[in-house]
Amino acid sequence: MTATAARYLYLARHGEASPDESELTDAGRRQAVLLGERLRAVPLAAIHHGPLARAEQTARLAGERLPGVPRHRSEAAGDYLPYLPAREELPPVAADAWLGFLGGFTAEERERGPGLAAAALAEFTGPVAGEEPRHELVVTHNFLVGWLVRAALDAPKWRWLGINHANAALTVIRYAPDRPPAVLLFNDTGHLPVGLRWTGFPEELHV
Repeated sequence: MTATAARYLYLARHGEASPDESELTDAGRRQAVLLGERLRAVPLAAIHHGPLARAEQTARLAGERLPGVPRHRSEAAGDYLPYLPAREELPPVAADAWLGFLGGFTAEERERGPGLAAAALAEFTGPVAGEEPRHELVVTHNFLVGWLVRAALDAPKWRWLGINHANAALTVIRYAPDRPPAVLLFNDTGHLPVGLRWTGFPEELHV
């Protein structure tokens, strides 16, 4: 029988991006550095990041504070719509607003997302082979964090909607053998000073 060990998945949304999303802002670069500092004591085996510049730059800057940890580009860690619900799946009070929001994306964006979401579940979740726990960081986007948290909690597939994540905040999920996944930490900004917290979050949700 093949031994399996726990996987600890560290999820971070990219740092604050410029208005055209082509690069990080000064604040976003500082957020990325502080994210790396936060994780210095974690025995990370790998950093995965999406293909877009804001995720790649965040992973690179964080990785500079994590010497020896390899970085890998992954399409599955990118920015996409992970699941498109039918109207009958949604709470009636929110259905019009959410379907209107999802309808604003292109046909290509709507079609390619579910396949990438399935790939993310296959690539990043579940226990790992062997006897040693594995710690991995995924630098990604708001939608994928919501999708993976939803999956860990075994919530309905549409429930990735409405799960918000601040720039460079940290979420940790544990996948242990013979146990359901556990969300150990969610949207934690403790490594960021007050002025760098909650960027990327709607103003009404700042705490």
